[in-house]
Amino acid sequence: MRDAIGGWAAGWLQTVRRCESPNFGPRSATAVVDLVLIHSISLPPGQYGGDAIEQLFTNRLDWDAHPYFQKIRGLEVSAHFLVRRDGATTQFVSCDDRAWHAGRSMWRGRADCNDFSVGIELEGLEGERFEAAQYASLARLIGALSQRYPIAAIAGHEHVAPGRKNDPGAGFEWTLLRSMLGAAPPVFAPGVCPAP
Repeated sequence: MRDAIGGWAAGWLQTVRRCESPNFGPRSATAVVDLVLIHSISLPPGQYGGDAIEQLFTNRLDWDAHPYFQKIRGLEVSAHFLVRRDGATTQFVSCDDRAWHAGRSMWRGRADCNDFSVGIELEGLEGERFEAAQYASLARLIGALSQRYPIAAIAGHEHVAPGRKNDPGAGFEWTLLRSMLGAAPPVFAPGVCPAP
């Protein structure tokens, strides 16, 4: 059974924590999952370690718990994965399904990146640095995704929605990620790191 190989079951990676989000839909019948899309998130902005991100992705966030939450009241979003500051990884949506993470977006002439990408949120603030444990978990995760899906490219939210989104931002070390992925990494968004 192909799904069980490499720790996968119906698009769920069995080696990470699972917390199902209701915010997803089916991919189109012709969708080829070939893009990893990297984001950053913290709730409230700049605060780490709480459960607000998980509450947001599962539609359980108390909009009155912090003044910032009023700005996002009613938002229904998700990502396939969240990588915490300590590297702990949670999956919210099966990678066989379409998570709601990219919004209006375009990659190499293809609109609506949610249809063909896997969204990975890094706990952090756009423009700030990320932790070594996050890069290690991210590299392992991209490796696992590449074994199951024909991943051809890696980009940031800022690359598919320029002018609208800025994450993961200037603090993300694309060159480090490339080196961690080994000899034959997928294509990266133009300009983020030199070819090896």
